[in-house]
Amino acid sequence: MLYIVATPIGNLKDITLRAIEVLSKVDFIACEDTRRTHILLQHYDIKKPLLSYYEYNKLKRIDEIIRALKENKNVALVSDAGTPGISDPGSSLIRRVIGENLKIEVIPGASALLVGLVLSGLPMHKFIFEGFLPVKAGARRRALECFKDEHRTVIFYESPHRLLKTLVEIKEVLGNCNIVIARELTKKFEEVLRFKAEEAIVHFTRNEPRGEFVILIHSNMKGE
Repeated sequence: MLYIVATPIGNLKDITLRAIEVLSKVDFIACEDTRRTHILLQHYDIKKPLLSYYEYNKLKRIDEIIRALKENKNVALVSDAGTPGISDPGSSLIRRVIGENLKIEVIPGASALLVGLVLSGLPMHKFIFEGFLPVKAGARRRALECFKDEHRTVIFYESPHRLLKTLVEIKEVLGNCNIVIARELTKKFEEVLRFKAEEAIVHFTRNEPRGEFVILIHSNMKGE
């Protein structure tokens, strides 16, 4: 059985009893960053072998995990934080396991995009999630162009070193739109900022972006 296990996005207490139970009983845990996962396991006194599984070794690791599953071993897949398969290499393994007609089970839990959406105050009944925008400027601008006539709340992730550049491009492509920026969700320095695009640019020009960011855009900041 492959278990897709959601883990905390910041606060280590945000884990389900079921997740702890599964992580304690599997044969090994496939994870993006063994150091990060070790911190979580150590906190809950869980001792299990860890197998690194990330974007640049996933093809090799998928074969290893499939072999283990066919040998009737139980494997847990975790990401660095949140629900595996959402903007991380877990989706490739999930598709392969389904294609091999092997058993799969999801242990639900934290997801940064949903925490950000609820905290934003923006309309929640209809939204789209774009993951990370493309790294290359041209592709990123084309992605933003698609949001011009979007009436749903748009959610995407961004890294601190690209945040300011992305905000400038949002202003250039979408105008001085309403924007919510959530950072370090569930952590000590959690912050949710509600701006116009111009204000966001000024703020992060004066204050160096730090942490993990969820960006949300909607044409009507007051919601519906």
